[in-house]
Amino acid sequence: MVRDPGVDAIEAVNPAGTGFLGGLGLPVVIGWMVGGLLAAGAAWIIGKTALGLRSDYLAIATLGISEIIIAIMKNEEWLTRGVKNVTGLPRPMPDAIDLQNDPGFVERAANLGFDPTAASTLYIKIGYGLMFAAVLIILLVLAQLALNSPWGRMMRAIRDNETSARAMGKDVTFRHLQVFILGSAICGIAGAMMTTLDGQLIPTSYQPLRYTFLIWVMVIVGGSGNNLGAVLGGFLIWFLWVQVEVLGPGFMTWVTGALPDDSGLKEHLLDSVQHMRLLTMGVILLLVLRFSPRGLLPER
Repeated sequence: MVRDPGVDAIEAVNPAGTGFLGGLGLPVVIGWMVGGLLAAGAAWIIGKTALGLRSDYLAIATLGISEIIIAIMKNEEWLTRGVKNVTGLPRPMPDAIDLQNDPGFVERAANLGFDPTAASTLYIKIGYGLMFAAVLIILLVLAQLALNSPWGRMMRAIRDNETSARAMGKDVTFRHLQVFILGSAICGIAGAMMTTLDGQLIPTSYQPLRYTFLIWVMVIVGGSGNNLGAVLGGFLIWFLWVQVEVLGPGFMTWVTGALPDDSGLKEHLLDSVQHMRLLTMGVILLLVLRFSPRGLLPER
């Protein structure tokens, strides 16, 4: 009851008209780093309580904790706006409307033979692509350096045989916590980048199928234990995930073309075309596990 007036005042803000409430006016890239730090802090809290569990129980515990966090984001409106979403977040690139209203940008686009609308869209996409590629390259270089360092060899030794590593005097529990925090920090950076790309935070969009299972498929297909394999799997699976939605209806129409129009099977298959994404991911996963169980780019 004490905080209700403040909550009502915050809820009364319309980000579309007045801008997002809060923020320090710093560059958006700083927000990416802060997202990584916050994720690392949350991982430290979770890791201190959950990393003592065995691998299977640890997976169950971390999945359960993630669902608790999502439930809090959806239901605690006073803290996260719940399903009302957080909109109007600043982006690292200018909006298309602002570019189209900029006389200098319009003139440069005309000199290059581009329509202002198409030029603004292309400019923003290229800008985002370069920024994200820069972050990916930095993280990949750091990961490769860590992999080939004494620290990386120690972490592989712990992964392969914890008992032997512990006998050699390595603090296995601390190293588990350390790599858990590092991985969560990278996830936090990625989440902050995606949120600023969308310009909004929608808790209901965070489904385990897309943000847990799909990422596992990327790592398995690319090659677990290989940084380049994980990148390859990410690009490949996401490309297929997007393209299946576009090509799926046409493919199903072609498959059912020989069936009569009044066929119940044809109607059922055409109505179920939205599930082709899941079918495709399952088939790819089965094929990789059957013919290349270590992934497309296996660990050396």
